[in-house]
Amino acid sequence: MKEKMKSILLALLVAGSLVQSYYLIYRLPGGDSIAKTENNYIKTDNMGPEESAENLIYPDKMQIHMGEGKHTVFYPNSTFYNLIYSRLKGRSFESFQRRPVENTDWNKIRNEDPGIELTFGSGIPVSLLQRVMQIAPDSLFEAERIDRIWIYTSPNDSKTHAMFFSTEGDVVYEAGKVDLTVQDVQQHVDFGKEWTAYSSEAGGKYYVPQSSIQMVEAEVNIGVYTVEQMQQSLFFDPGITRYIQEKDGSEIYTDSKRSLQVRQEQKWISYTDPAAPPAGESSDGKDALAALDFVNEHGGWNGTYRLGQSGTGEERSQIVFQQYYGAYPILDTLNFHYGTIRLNLQQGTVSAYERSLIYMKSGEQHKTMVKLPGGAELKEKLSRINKDSAIEDLYPAYLPELTKTGTGLKLTPVWAVKQESGAVTVIR
Repeated sequence: MKEKMKSILLALLVAGSLVQSYYLIYRLPGGDSIAKTENNYIKTDNMGPEESAENLIYPDKMQIHMGEGKHTVFYPNSTFYNLIYSRLKGRSFESFQRRPVENTDWNKIRNEDPGIELTFGSGIPVSLLQRVMQIAPDSLFEAERIDRIWIYTSPNDSKTHAMFFSTEGDVVYEAGKVDLTVQDVQQHVDFGKEWTAYSSEAGGKYYVPQSSIQMVEAEVNIGVYTVEQMQQSLFFDPGITRYIQEKDGSEIYTDSKRSLQVRQEQKWISYTDPAAPPAGESSDGKDALAALDFVNEHGGWNGTYRLGQSGTGEERSQIVFQQYYGAYPILDTLNFHYGTIRLNLQQGTVSAYERSLIYMKSGEQHKTMVKLPGGAELKEKLSRINKDSAIEDLYPAYLPELTKTGTGLKLTPVWAVKQESGAVTVIR
């Protein structure tokens, strides 16, 4: 009888041990199962930090209109830009009314009425703007993408006007209720009075400084993510990936479903997952957030970025995150890919992912102040470019290149000229 009881007790102890082991391995509180599904990835903790959407959504520039044809421009992360934008984010905008764009003489308002014009490049979905600005819910307005917000006051008018321009180009939404007084707007406009004067060109498409502007030319320290780190991040089981050497010198790693192409000479990677399962309904806003989450989990962010482009079609959308150094963007060129993180999504799921393996470290090797041309000199150079294709935008930027030692990144100040053809030309 004793032997039988011992056997039963031993069996119970073994069973209890197995159950405890199961919970330790698979059911840790607040954690995920160690057993991974086929579509999960391994998160690497030794790459870039994560980022939130609120820190990636902001205007690419801020144009200040002071009346009498006077203008100036503030760029991200500059003192007055940060001050004005932080104040605007705390004010509310409600009761939107839709109006045709052509019903208003915008050039007259630009040159005569004090105001602040925020531009968002190719546009931002309203659902994302609501994450950073106090925009009241509105079923009609929320379906739009906005590329400009223009807040202004008119003489002999006690009302502040806040206009939100649709990327469709034919409609504008005016907020019927704006938590900004005429005095608030004038105070913000006054910040531009002692700043570099700009002239409005091509009906406000772009602005040219009337004198040269100063920028920092820098050489910064860099690090490089390894191919092994990217494999660990992007493949379910890196141990089963095959290696293929292409004729052009690039390297391809594949697990028969996903592929990772590495261009070693430029330290640039292109990842594709053509069999990415559909996630259901998607929208420009949801796609941008899905892209953000993907980067958080697969490489992270080393530096300052801005959501630069979102949404290109119903079935397939492209999201681009633009990297900044100080107040200005870093250009991604054909000769040297750097400065952007690009993702393609299908039905809300990432199917392609491109980024540089290079990342900036803290501290500069070398810094010096340089001048970019303005006034008549700049206008003369722009006139040559304008003959080939009309100019859509003009902004200061950095042209990146590796230093001779390969241990640093040189950032050279340039004027970036965006044309209607899509080409970007640089002027020094």
